[in-house]
Amino acid sequence: MKITVERQSDCAARLTVEIPPAHLKEERLKIIRSFGNQARIRGFRPGKVPRTVIEKRYGEQITSELEQRMMQEALSDAAEKENLRVIDAKTPEDTVYHPDGALTFSSMLTVAPEFELPDYKTIQLEIPDRAIGEEDIENEIQNVKARYADYTDVTDRPLQAGDFAIIDYRSELDGKPTEEAVGQSVGYLGTGEDYWLKMEDDSILPGFSQALEGAALAEERNFSCVVPEEFPVEELRQVELDFHVTVKGIKIQKLPELTDELAAEILPGSDINGLREMIRGNLEHQLNQQIEEFKVSQLLEKLTSMVQFELPPELVSAETQGQADEMVERGLGSGMSEDEIEGRQDEIFAAASQRAQTNLKTDFLLQRIAEEENIQITQEELANRVAAMANQAKKPIKSFASELQKNGQLRGIQHSMILSKTIDFLLEHAKVSETSEQLENDAAEETSQADSGDPAVESGDDTPTSDATEESENNDE
Repeated sequence: MKITVERQSDCAARLTVEIPPAHLKEERLKIIRSFGNQARIRGFRPGKVPRTVIEKRYGEQITSELEQRMMQEALSDAAEKENLRVIDAKTPEDTVYHPDGALTFSSMLTVAPEFELPDYKTIQLEIPDRAIGEEDIENEIQNVKARYADYTDVTDRPLQAGDFAIIDYRSELDGKPTEEAVGQSVGYLGTGEDYWLKMEDDSILPGFSQALEGAALAEERNFSCVVPEEFPVEELRQVELDFHVTVKGIKIQKLPELTDELAAEILPGSDINGLREMIRGNLEHQLNQQIEEFKVSQLLEKLTSMVQFELPPELVSAETQGQADEMVERGLGSGMSEDEIEGRQDEIFAAASQRAQTNLKTDFLLQRIAEEENIQITQEELANRVAAMANQAKKPIKSFASELQKNGQLRGIQHSMILSKTIDFLLEHAKVSETSEQLENDAAEETSQADSGDPAVESGDDTPTSDATEESENNDE
């Protein structure tokens, strides 16, 4: 077999193949024998069908299988001899059977980019020097106590700091509803109904609560607030929004005293000290998770910045479309209309393209590192993962595994596991130092807490909830 590979770019090559008559004849005979052993033709015993009859009956199928085999053999030889990492091969073209019995064809290949691996074992990571302190525990205890608080209606005075206000509100930008003005969902900044607002700094937005101080029951107020720089919707950052608010209720929160009896109600069989230790453990677990996520994010960002290479355009296009589809689904799920999404199509695809390129670059780098370090997944590890997935899906393991095999998903699962194992390898070799800077997740959580006002709004309940205690209660169950 004569193989020629013509590189056309870092990610594309043309494969030209010439198969000599003797080899082609030998492979065709193997296929004919296989067909003959399986064929059931009236008038002939199984395995005794003449070759001429087999070729007449199954000629097209035999030729098709022969060409597929030759293509796979050529790809395998090209990958070995030319050190190609073939991602995709187009349908063979220029297929010619020559008078002497030889076969020639060509195919366009998409190949993985070639690049020199950076020094991936010395990546410097900086993590926050952060530990759970007594202040964190006290704050969480306050959240826990709030779940058992009493709320008293106030009817004889206006709103003041520290109260809970039950409000309806809507926002506008340039005289239009905010979502209409920016063409996308803006979450809690758009509207709220029967919203529990704690009258403290930065609830909803800086200055929002202060603008309501002194308001009486059923009073309507109009005022403006500026959206902070860190708000997720870029179009609203540092923008002044106009709010129309109606005060529907005023409540005073009375927190219970934390006693051993209340601690036992919150955490059966415990006391104050046990509750505090449970809260500390859960907060430490949450913090450790945040730090690990922060390390992975920082690691991948630094790794991808260490080397530049071309990406296969077809893969970028397919990944971009996938990312765009996901973004559109999220937009529709958050209340955006199809017209709004259509109006932001260019922006959606720009963001999707950036994500696609980052994802593909990361994938190629991790794959190459896995090859370099011989990082693999054992059959036992794959079986354990499939079993865990089947358990989560509440399906029998055997039928679930067969379904994955049939749909061709096992290879993707194995690939994902190898990449995850490679990330763990890189984290083990990274040089980690501590910094006094806060976790990005901390800031995001603080913003989220300020955004949502009182957590009871989401649940429709009259009492706030606590992540730290809920996690323990779920574990207990």
